[in-house]
Amino acid sequence: MPKLLPLLLLLLLLMNWQVQAQNASVLGAVKSKEADETLPGASILLLRLSDSTKVTTITDKEGAFRLEKVPAGAYQLLIQYIGYKTFRQNLQVQQRDLNLGQLLLEVEATTMKEIEVVGQIPLGEQKGDTTIFNAAAFKVAPDASAEDLVTKLPGVVIVDGKIQAQGEEVRQVLVDGKRFFGEDADAALRNLPAEVIENIQIFDKKSDQAEFSGFDDGNRAKTINIVTKPNRRQGQFGKVAAGVGTNERYMAGASVNAFKGDRRFTFTGISNNINMQDFSAGEAPGGGMRGRRGQRGGGNSGGGGASSGISTINNFRVNYNDVWGEKIETSGTYAYTNNRNNNNTSQFRDYINTSYLNQETYNNSYNTNTSAGHQFNFRLEYKINDRNRILITPSMSTTTTDAFSRSSGVSLYDTLFAAATEFEDALYNQAVLNRSETANTSDNGSYSFNNNINFSHRFIKPGRTISGSLSTSYSLTDGSVFRENTVEDAQRPDRNVDLDQQIATERNNLSWRTNVAFAEPVGEKGRLQLEYQYSNRTDDSERLTYDLVEQTGLYDFFNPYYSNSSVSDYLTHEAKSSYQYNSEKVRVQLETQYQLANLQNKRVYPTEYEMNTTFHRVLPTAQLEYKFSKTKNLQLDYRTNTNAPSITQLQDVLDNTNPLRFRIGNPNLVQAYQHNMNLRYRSFNAETNRVFSAFITGSLVNNFITNSTSDAAPADVPAGVEILRGAQIIRPVNLNGNWNTRAFLSYGQPLKALKTNLNITGGVGYTRTPGLINNELNFSNTTNYRLGTSLSSNISEKIDFSLSSNGSYNVVTNSVASREGANNNFFNQSTQLRASVSFWKGLVYRTELAHQLNAGLSSGYNTSFTLWNMSLSKKMLKNQRGELSLSVNDVLGENLSIQRNINTNYIEDVQSTVLQRFFMMTFSYNIRKFGGASAPAQERRGDGGERGNFRQEGGGRNRN
Repeated sequence: MPKLLPLLLLLLLLMNWQVQAQNASVLGAVKSKEADETLPGASILLLRLSDSTKVTTITDKEGAFRLEKVPAGAYQLLIQYIGYKTFRQNLQVQQRDLNLGQLLLEVEATTMKEIEVVGQIPLGEQKGDTTIFNAAAFKVAPDASAEDLVTKLPGVVIVDGKIQAQGEEVRQVLVDGKRFFGEDADAALRNLPAEVIENIQIFDKKSDQAEFSGFDDGNRAKTINIVTKPNRRQGQFGKVAAGVGTNERYMAGASVNAFKGDRRFTFTGISNNINMQDFSAGEAPGGGMRGRRGQRGGGNSGGGGASSGISTINNFRVNYNDVWGEKIETSGTYAYTNNRNNNNTSQFRDYINTSYLNQETYNNSYNTNTSAGHQFNFRLEYKINDRNRILITPSMSTTTTDAFSRSSGVSLYDTLFAAATEFEDALYNQAVLNRSETANTSDNGSYSFNNNINFSHRFIKPGRTISGSLSTSYSLTDGSVFRENTVEDAQRPDRNVDLDQQIATERNNLSWRTNVAFAEPVGEKGRLQLEYQYSNRTDDSERLTYDLVEQTGLYDFFNPYYSNSSVSDYLTHEAKSSYQYNSEKVRVQLETQYQLANLQNKRVYPTEYEMNTTFHRVLPTAQLEYKFSKTKNLQLDYRTNTNAPSITQLQDVLDNTNPLRFRIGNPNLVQAYQHNMNLRYRSFNAETNRVFSAFITGSLVNNFITNSTSDAAPADVPAGVEILRGAQIIRPVNLNGNWNTRAFLSYGQPLKALKTNLNITGGVGYTRTPGLINNELNFSNTTNYRLGTSLSSNISEKIDFSLSSNGSYNVVTNSVASREGANNNFFNQSTQLRASVSFWKGLVYRTELAHQLNAGLSSGYNTSFTLWNMSLSKKMLKNQRGELSLSVNDVLGENLSIQRNINTNYIEDVQSTVLQRFFMMTFSYNIRKFGGASAPAQERRGDGGERGNFRQEGGGRNRN
């Protein structure tokens, strides 16, 4: 405690270092006068009357704004928001902060006839760094989800099952500026109906610390903020469904939202055996593809693909958001999962270079896995006052897993049986190298807890802030595996291996990190930040192996050669200084970080060993952002970081889980040092709603941690361990020469003549990965070319379709290769059509068609297929809330799952079990019960309505 007193005194002095500001801050909050709701994303303009100097910003997720460094003088304040009258107010700024309180905007008055067309609804606009799209300008089916709506926007596409906006993966979804489903963007979009959405905002969200302090730390996440209609912010809405099908297939699911102002509660649950991982508000009858079912295959390295096997799934999740009083904002999620997966796989592996000519392996396996888990996360933000904030974010999870697997395999190689002549090539015959049979039964459990506490203080002087944080993490994993393994040497039966063992494992991980940062303005446009961080990570790992004693039938013979117990400790000190210059058009940030890291590794057995290594690193960072205009900008980002080896990589103890592929750690590993560079350009044309983005990214890693693979030798294994022909030993090593680069383009454009939205994506990437094969340096080089297009309808709610095609061409070469197959070109293309057509008396036809093309894979895996799902439904009950559907999945019975994996030592193709044809009868019901404002016209008509066919003069909102 005495050692902490100087630090505490320094902190108190800094917090009381109050300097009278030459300029003032103007702050306030914007709300709707009619709905009494905050208006996030409103445009704020402060115009100085003497010289027309402008100061601008937009309101945050709570409708609040703050304009800093405003010189004294007379100003006019203007506030604009789609669908509201422009707010104007004259004010006088003096040498102190001016708090305007709550500013109320009036809804734009409109007069219209029920079916009079006034004009086209504007698709979107650009406000600062935020792109805003008007939901009413995009036509979707009446029961569509937010995901269905968002993927119609220019520049928004789905790539490998993930939503991308402006060329980057969407990391977070907000609803009315507040977090929704934590960091799970997919779940947030799937559980919100499209009909409650007023507009959609896309922007790069800064970190919590950067938003409070104003010092941009460069940590940003592509974010979608969904602004709901004022008359949809109070009530219950969602969807429930249940279905039964052939082959004993079944499904029951629910997605229910209860909104009451700031208090928002969402429940989602699913129970099924048709591989549905979740249930959404826009769920298609009988399941369907939708890019997230374990029902379709594809190739790796550009081909997508889905989870393998057939699963029985019982999941539910609860999401909660609320504001407690005036100062505390909370959000939390609890999830329970209970899944059972059965999977048969066939695998072909082609080795790049071994001592045996053209060595290859065929393997067939059966796997069953049952897992159950609980996950909980919570977020509490306490705004003590305008200058002080505390943020607490705890999370925890528990998981239990039971698994069984059985596999059999054979390794082959080429033998010379006819020598080459002057006129003929040599002839080869395949011979068996070895055969294997394996059975594993495992039982594992894990627990983890994480927490972060952050305190931030803003001084009176604008730009001066101080913050401190403490992060802690603890995890525990333990379990046991019963393993039977028999490997036969085809030519040396005396070397056959027969193992029957129990392996007990336990691993504890404890880490913590503390951080303090102080920022100070330098001149009118510059800021300086000093930061210190102290952290530690301790790994305690134990792996005990026991052999079966035949006389007793018990696993009680301790085998020290395959056991280990060790402790690893990684301690770091980091000091960082950052300078930031920020003007209307240019933002420059330069950082220099010094890192002192100490890595200690202590092993108890099989032999005692200690290691103590210290690393000194300088980690520079540079960022540049240039704004050509409000809708065009260029960003350049350079970063460096280090990566320490894991405790498993450091343990030089033999792992004989696979007697043909021994693994052992390397206590001499050092840190990897990585350089990262990103260049990004974005533009948005508000008149044509054309969106274009391009970026180039690359990384270079020194002391990259990779694998050395070689033929196993007696010196590599303990005495008495048999080495079969073809057996290899794999150990991690540090190598230079790892780098990759990727260029990506994204273009989005509404096609008014066709009433559709077009998105085009394309890219090229190159990866160079080093590795050692029999002590010879090998570089595995992969070049990937990608091109994707998507076309989505914007015709009417009764006709909704999307058509997309994504192709990937891959060129794989290896600098060391003993066979032609090691250098390989392969191609895969996935084409999908989703359509929904509403016609006579509430009948709805839906179809989902996907074609997967594979070329260049191994013999037997080079298969293309078509997956076709469809359903016919009848709307019923009041307001057509109910729907009875007959659906068929995999109409043609062609579904497959094929995946290619590339390694520095081999290339393999894997085919897995997939769900095939079944029929299902499903009943679903849409829940819609809103309070407050009157129900919209489409709800009163009871016919699904015609959403977005007209606009009101003076704004882009479609108010009913």
